[in-house]
Amino acid sequence: MPDRPPNIVLIHSDQHRADCLGVNGHPLLRTPNLDRLAAEGVNYTRAFTPTPICSPERASLLTGRWPSRHGCLSIPGAEIYRPADGGLPLFSRVLRDAGYRLGYVGKVHAELDGSPLDWGFHEFVGLHEYGPWRAAQGLPPLPRVNGWFGETDPHIGADRSRIAWGAAHAVRMIEACRDDARPFFVRWDPAQPHLPNVVPEPYASMYPPETIPPWPSFGDELAGKPYVQGRQRRLWKVDGWSWDRWAPIVGRYLGEISLIDHEVGRLLAALDRLGVADNTAVIYTTDHGDMCGGHGMIDKHFIMYDDVMRVPLIVRFPGGRPAGRTCEAFVLHALDLAATFCALAGAETPEGFAGRCLPETPGAAPAPEREDVFGMWHGGQLGSWTQRMVRNRRWKLVYNFSGEDELYDLETDPAELRNRAADPACKDELARLRRRVAAWMEAIGDPMLNAWIRAELEAV
Repeated sequence: MPDRPPNIVLIHSDQHRADCLGVNGHPLLRTPNLDRLAAEGVNYTRAFTPTPICSPERASLLTGRWPSRHGCLSIPGAEIYRPADGGLPLFSRVLRDAGYRLGYVGKVHAELDGSPLDWGFHEFVGLHEYGPWRAAQGLPPLPRVNGWFGETDPHIGADRSRIAWGAAHAVRMIEACRDDARPFFVRWDPAQPHLPNVVPEPYASMYPPETIPPWPSFGDELAGKPYVQGRQRRLWKVDGWSWDRWAPIVGRYLGEISLIDHEVGRLLAALDRLGVADNTAVIYTTDHGDMCGGHGMIDKHFIMYDDVMRVPLIVRFPGGRPAGRTCEAFVLHALDLAATFCALAGAETPEGFAGRCLPETPGAAPAPEREDVFGMWHGGQLGSWTQRMVRNRRWKLVYNFSGEDELYDLETDPAELRNRAADPACKDELARLRRRVAAWMEAIGDPMLNAWIRAELEAV
């Protein structure tokens, strides 16, 4: 890399399934710009969120720590919510101290007290500014006739959508940095494709419902699974829905991803036009996935299926090398990104950061490949519901503190339909993975590893 640290552009969307990219094999979805980014960079196909809910993941990205260590466990409105410890080191402050100019556009979700201006960023344009901007254009507000299930926005073209508005501000920030002696870090956090998907044409109709196949996990009867999953269906009033009812919702979800992709292309074109692409790292990822009808469920609560745990992660490193690589190593995306940003800036990674540089990062010291990844969940909507997960290439264990264990053989059951935790043939594997969870909880100082939980997890 050149003497001057590289610029960094982070696109961090909200609730984007890892399987919803053309480059990741979706049979219908058109994402030419994200596919281009993957062709010019590295596509991390085994990237996982530390927790499948907005505020804690966003706090983990900033602090480089697990939710149980930074303190933000759920979203505002949940009984256990509190913001992360604002006194912890943040990657944004590390970059500012290293001489970066930082800009932030889009969603924040009370992950820390204050705003990005308090977290090291020099400029912040929040989502709350879109409504007044839209009204100033003489446009009606976003429709919400169909509640959380989404609809077409008939009042605007795609160029006046909140996604396009956010991308325009991100481009403006990049343009403002062109002649600055400092390297820049620009972060764009669209609030989509999080439900409700209120989508303008032509994206609202881009994927006709009758053409969309069901998710492989659709039709899950939830046999032998924690009762809370069925309760989640009933809470959202989607219990018993046929695919015909889900398909229009999924179509709008896919359409909104294509709209995001279009605006990603706008950012890539701006970097090319300004002549800074070669010394700019570009990252596309999200906070977590979305059920969107998977397992007959919606949103992301009380579950640790791959639908919500696995995330898209594409990185085009400065200089475009390596290019066209698919990395199948396990990645803890928020934690590893925080460490990677510090490394790209030439700064020391703060003590307490739990991640490490992404594989393939130029100049990074090689590290042993992870044999598995972990995750945690603490609750929301229906109160606390504590879970821990370990997942390797074949097996996944979800340890539910207040419900049945979930054990899935991903080799024979990649859709996670059959819970094998009570299967005598899997007794040894269940015990091994429980001990693995206990060892991880011990290593990160997880306060839930009390005497009772330890005795159960470590039982032979």
